[in-house]
Amino acid sequence: MQIQIPEGNFSGYIFDLDGTLADTMPLHYSAWENALRNAGMKGRLDENYFYALGGVPSRRVAELLGRHHGLSLDPDRVYRDKEDIFMASLQKLELIAPVVEFARTASRTHPVALASGGTRDVVCSTLAKTGLASLFPVVVTADDVEHGKPAPDMFLLAARRMGVPPERCLVFEDGQPGIQAAEAAGMKWVHVPSRRSA
Repeated sequence: MQIQIPEGNFSGYIFDLDGTLADTMPLHYSAWENALRNAGMKGRLDENYFYALGGVPSRRVAELLGRHHGLSLDPDRVYRDKEDIFMASLQKLELIAPVVEFARTASRTHPVALASGGTRDVVCSTLAKTGLASLFPVVVTADDVEHGKPAPDMFLLAARRMGVPPERCLVFEDGQPGIQAAEAAGMKWVHVPSRRSA
């Protein structure tokens, strides 16, 4: 995979986690499918709809997937079940090497931050298991903002914590909601093709 960096004078870099630094999206898909089956879903989880929600906060994903599949469910319960299934699958996790390499190189000379739609406990566990925790002194999760992606809140908070003006930040994202959030924050972005969008 080639990373195409847009022109610009960037002072800080913000990275999404799932599907951008780590190839977690297939693991998330499987975990959501199993959790929704536990909640009464018949058949397969709609893959296209699931991948279109990349970057949306996890609790909101539970609501949207339940509604999409015509389920009457408790979003918090399904979300917690999904996260338990996902955490048990992390030993299968692979990093997306070109993006991780760029982040490591950039971190030597510039501030870097992570902004993920996941909850803090899951994000921190994923960072720890992948050995990326020490790379990101600034970590923003769905627990830190009122409005998740596609709202710009996560990226604006990450920029503020890095001490970098939003217009001088470059965002790395795989999902359309994250790209919309970057644009709403006034930031340029790099699209990282996920397994589904490649």
